[in-house]
Amino acid sequence: MSRRLVIEADGGSRGNPGPAAYGTLVRDADTGEVLVERAEAIGTATNNVAEYRGLVAGLEEVARIDPGASLEVRMDSKLVIEQMAGRWKIKHAAMRDLALRARGLRDPATVTWTWVPRERNTHADRLLNEVLDGTAGDTGGAAVTRPVLRPAALGDPTVLFWLRHGETPLTAERRFSGRGGLDPTLTAAGRRQVEHAATVLAEWLGEAGLAAVIASPLTRTVESASIVARRFDRPVLTDEAFAEMAFGDWDGLTFAEARRRDPARFDRWLADPTLAPPGGESLAAAAQRVLAGRDRLAERFESERVLVVAHAMPVKIAVTDALAAPLSSAHRLDVAPASLAEIAYWSDGRPTVRALGLR
Repeated sequence: MSRRLVIEADGGSRGNPGPAAYGTLVRDADTGEVLVERAEAIGTATNNVAEYRGLVAGLEEVARIDPGASLEVRMDSKLVIEQMAGRWKIKHAAMRDLALRARGLRDPATVTWTWVPRERNTHADRLLNEVLDGTAGDTGGAAVTRPVLRPAALGDPTVLFWLRHGETPLTAERRFSGRGGLDPTLTAAGRRQVEHAATVLAEWLGEAGLAAVIASPLTRTVESASIVARRFDRPVLTDEAFAEMAFGDWDGLTFAEARRRDPARFDRWLADPTLAPPGGESLAAAAQRVLAGRDRLAERFESERVLVVAHAMPVKIAVTDALAAPLSSAHRLDVAPASLAEIAYWSDGRPTVRALGLR
């Protein structure tokens, strides 16, 4: 029996035509496992062209993974599905060219073409919006490809331990504290929390140890990382990718205070990852930064164990991505100070959450 694969693809444009991108992923139909993700900004294009580009990218990945597999394509574009199935004519020249590319990669008669409502295509939609949010100002057509996570050779996974910094005065009051705002130090309680986390991590690792300790460059994360690094006799390396989100005008405010300033905007921010706080950074832009940093670590420290000392939102992003959950669900996670999450990244790009929120 041949392997069964599923492509989920989407494309979008801000302006139609305007800055455009696609997102695509390939799943194992039997296990639901995501085998590869791909997202790319394609310059100025229409929604339909971007959707076709997503389809072509997905077919390219299937040809690489297993060209003999049976295949289903799921898209929320009725136009692309009906045209590729041969039921609707293709009148637009750019779409005809892309359809020919798609047919060259796979005979449409060997594909099951399935239209799905948009709410069932959120993974591909999230991929394209993460890229588009970070490149929306680029209308020159330059392509920016999101790296595909290929963290380790076959065998042992790359394991990243994600540690949120210990308590600060703002943490205790549950106030926004992002990059670009105040840069507080740990409280005495926060230092004790991190000492305890270091003890827990040492028990988990036993003789294995850590290949590296990486920290956000903010004061509270470097201070937390230094406490743990002494236990493992490692230097602290900093990486801007793991800095906290920039909360702009909301920095220093509690959630309640920020909501009172503009209830409608605050609620839209919780629901829409592409919307930024006034003067701040969107969740989608932060996710692109954090996940690109994670991919670099997974490649650099192949099959090793690394501690990443970060903040609430970067840890939430890492966990949400590992669970293939919608990015907006990051707001539903509560990451306590000095809590640990363990995520293993396997050779096929499949992450496994081994521990979450332990302290």
